[in-house]
Amino acid sequence: MRILIVEDEARLAGFIQQGLTQAGHVADVAATGPEGLERAAATPYDCILLDLMLPGQSGLDVLRNLREFGLSVPVIILSALTDARHVVSGLEAGAVDYLRKPFAFDELLARLLIIGRKTAGPAGAEALRLADLVLDPLGRTVTRAGRALSLTNREFAVLDLLLRNAGRVVTKTRLAEKVWDVEYDMGSNVIEVHISQLRRKLDRDFAPAPALLETVIGQGYRLREPVE
Repeated sequence: MRILIVEDEARLAGFIQQGLTQAGHVADVAATGPEGLERAAATPYDCILLDLMLPGQSGLDVLRNLREFGLSVPVIILSALTDARHVVSGLEAGAVDYLRKPFAFDELLARLLIIGRKTAGPAGAEALRLADLVLDPLGRTVTRAGRALSLTNREFAVLDLLLRNAGRVVTKTRLAEKVWDVEYDMGSNVIEVHISQLRRKLDRDFAPAPALLETVIGQGYRLREPVE
């Protein structure tokens, strides 16, 4: 799993990061609320370990912002605030678990294992492929011509939807409903912005290789096999 640790106590963050790495996970650290929010928005993490008492922005506000942004990444709160009202507030804000400090590291690993089982999807789920483009929905990685692409959570979700409908037009309305979970607003250009960023990473950075993502004017967007 790729895990983000949002913790301002450097010694504890380092201990957790080292333990997760030894357990076979990939772990990043953010020391403030704003840094944690920025990293979570830019990288498709499998889980976030979130302290509540953070500089810059409280962990609870970070969690609320994540959910407002439409990010459904599982969050485990790690906090020294142990009374019931803090636990309830964290769970109501969207956390999937609440672990009181100090905690046994094996207990944290066990809770991550449960989350991994829940989010892994059906056994045998296969990578999505089109030409030299490969998206691994379980590992949450994307490569083109063997080169890794760095995508935000939104870009990953857009590409996933387009690949699952390869060769077919995906309308803006469907993108809004499936990726943003909102009705399409004709006055907003948020979809166009994300498509432009995705096209740059997917096609322009690989020129003169054939383009895979095309705009179907008046209809939407489509991924298709390159035309020779």
